Amino acid sequence: MFGTHDLLLFILSGLLLNITPGQDVAYIVSQGASRGWRAGAMAALGVNTGCLVHVTAAALGLSAILATSATAFMVVKFVGAAYLVWVGVAMWREAARGNGDQPAKAREKSLRSIYSKGFLTNALNPKVALFFLAFLPQFVASDSPCKSLSFLFLGIVFTFNGIFINLAYAWTAARTAALFNGGGRYKAWIKRAVGTLFLGFGVRLVMADRI
Repeated sequence: MFGTHDLLLFILSGLLLNITPGQDVAYIVSQGASRGWRAGAMAALGVNTGCLVHVTAAALGLSAILATSATAFMVVKFVGAAYLVWVGVAMWREAARGNGDQPAKAREKSLRSIYSKGFLTNALNPKVALFFLAFLPQFVASDSPCKSLSFLFLGIVFTFNGIFINLAYAWTAARTAALFNGGGRYKAWIKRAVGTLFLGFGVRLVMADRI
């Protein structure tokens, strides 16, 4: 289909890869646990939208630039790392301020911000771009008439399946938090913990190699 092969194996592999925890899952879980199901779902949708950026880049051959150019990879790496550190610091600041009751407009603005942060968390990660560049070609047929279309098809399938996994993470986090009665102190510690994780992710990305 669309110049691909072993599609079922690709789907199963993609599901297993999506289940694997990382900075995207950490962000989704933190929002679901500290702000509820809607926030977790918006974080999940933002992450998966960011994934489509890498899919498009792989299909157009832009990801190959990151794989072959040390300068391009370094620039994207440091921008992504700086963003992760900024998110980590922001979570610590939010924990210090507390949530409190927000008016409707503020809640809607907050949801848009959560979506945007989820998008950038994924889109600014060069490792995701290189992952698609390495993973997708394994399932593109050598005689595919249009390999770019094959890349897009596989990437969209991967991202579509990932939405359900990420929404499940968001729902589970929100439900688990509800069992603890969603206390303010509990939510604050979640933000501190995930903020610390993001600081660590940022440092790890700075030290990452291209392979």
